[in-house]
Amino acid sequence: MAIKNLGYLGFSVKDMVAWRQCLSGNFGLMEVAAAKDPHETTLFRMDCRAWRIAIHHSPEEDDLAYVGYEVGNAQDLATMAEQNRQAGVVITQGDAVLIQQRGVVDMISFSDPFGLTIELYYGATDVFDQPFVSSTGISGFLTGNQGMGHIVRCVPDAAKALDFYTQVMGFKMSDIVDLTLGPDMKLPLYFLHCNERQHTLAIAAIPSPKKIHHFMLEALSMDDVGFAYDRLSAANLTTTTLGKHTNDHMFSFYSRTPSGIELEFGWGARIIDVNWSVTRHNNVSIWGHKPTNND
Repeated sequence: MAIKNLGYLGFSVKDMVAWRQCLSGNFGLMEVAAAKDPHETTLFRMDCRAWRIAIHHSPEEDDLAYVGYEVGNAQDLATMAEQNRQAGVVITQGDAVLIQQRGVVDMISFSDPFGLTIELYYGATDVFDQPFVSSTGISGFLTGNQGMGHIVRCVPDAAKALDFYTQVMGFKMSDIVDLTLGPDMKLPLYFLHCNERQHTLAIAAIPSPKKIHHFMLEALSMDDVGFAYDRLSAANLTTTTLGKHTNDHMFSFYSRTPSGIELEFGWGARIIDVNWSVTRHNNVSIWGHKPTNND
């Protein structure tokens, strides 16, 4: 498929200071440059890329603003643009200012069926000459071909969103998890992949004021997760205990960002290979991920 991975996320937030503490102070991302103005857009690194997460000040919005998916080259970008046009999606070509801000060679943007801005790009900026240094001393993040992690998209109509992301965007089904809401009520969560990461995107018809339920960052070691859990639980910032998911086997915990969106911090997920078959699960977690009293 043309889409290679989840490349970056941009958030419009009310409290820039709290978000800087969350990403850098709590989870060890590297702030690209200290903002002189507390309302100035701030970028964060996870690896050799110039940035992976951007926060933009907004007095009104407090949510995910845009998602950046990486494609390989100009031909792949043109292919994705044409696929979207044929599906009736309105495409906007990236202008020179936006291209420079994102640090890419070229890009397009459009909205998914429920209003989330999607940016497709190629030619992101690497800064190998400026090594990634974690603000909390974690060993690093699993990115590369797997991209920066995953998001769980909240939508009013899962079937409509699933059709768009699989038929138009080209994502492939990994598995389905049935979330039990009551004795005779289950909510299916659909997990999709575009590379060997078990899922880059999940879709769920979860009523939510936010565009996503959570985003996930994967550390390079179990100790990275353990140290982060101790640090955040001591500050009453965790929303779940440690746990292990049924589908990707991720060892992780959840914490709430200043905008109310959850951040999953994990390690050790299994990957998609040529022998993968779509499966169904009756529970979200094998063990753990129990709610704490900190949410």
